[in-house]
Amino acid sequence: MKKAMNIFYEVGDNLYVNLTNKCPCNCTFCIRNHADGAYGSDPLWLEHEPSVEEILEDMRKIDVAKYKEIVFCGYGEPTCHLDALVAVADNLKSLPDCPALRINTNGLGDLINERSIAKELCDVMDIVSVSLNAGTKDEYMKVTRPKFDNAWEAMQKFTADCVKQKSARVIMSVVDVIPAEQIEEARKVAESLGAVLRVRTYDE
Repeated sequence: MKKAMNIFYEVGDNLYVNLTNKCPCNCTFCIRNHADGAYGSDPLWLEHEPSVEEILEDMRKIDVAKYKEIVFCGYGEPTCHLDALVAVADNLKSLPDCPALRINTNGLGDLINERSIAKELCDVMDIVSVSLNAGTKDEYMKVTRPKFDNAWEAMQKFTADCVKQKSARVIMSVVDVIPAEQIEEARKVAESLGAVLRVRTYDE
C-alpha cells in the first residue's frame, strides 16, 4: 500500500476530491482492494486525513472552472470527514464559474455522524449520488458488507431525506456486475424513494 497526499485527481473532464480513507463498508467490488490508485491516478491512500486548510491550499493551485464537475469521492467515504467536506464545498460554491458539485456516497452518513446530514449536504451539493449496490437487503449486505446492521434502512432514509430537500439532484447507483434482476429491483427501490437509478460500468 503506497501512501501519499493526493487530495485532488482527475478523471476525464471531472476533478475528484479525496478527503479520507475511512469507510464503514468493505464492498466486494471496491477498486481499493485491487490497486493503490483509481483510473490512472497516483496513489490515493492518504498519509493522514487532510485538514480544511490543507485541502484549500491544494485547491488554490487548481483552475477549478475548467472542469465539468467537482466530485467528492476518493478512497474512503466522504461523509466520514463531513466538516471538511461541507467547508470545502462551501468555499468552492463561492468561486466564480464553479462547476457542479457532486458527492458519491454510500449513504451511511447519518450513522457515521450520528445525526441527519441531508440538509447540510444538499445545501452545498448540486448532485448527491448514493451507492445502492443491490436491489434487496440480503444482496446489499452481501455485496457492501457494512459494519452497521441497519445500513440498508439508513441508506434509504438518507436518500429520501435528500430528495425532500429539493435542492440537489439525487441519484442512486449500481454497478453492472450484479445480475439483471437485481438491477431491476434496484430501480424499483430508487424510484420508490424519488431518486433516479444509474447503472455504472465496473471500470468507471
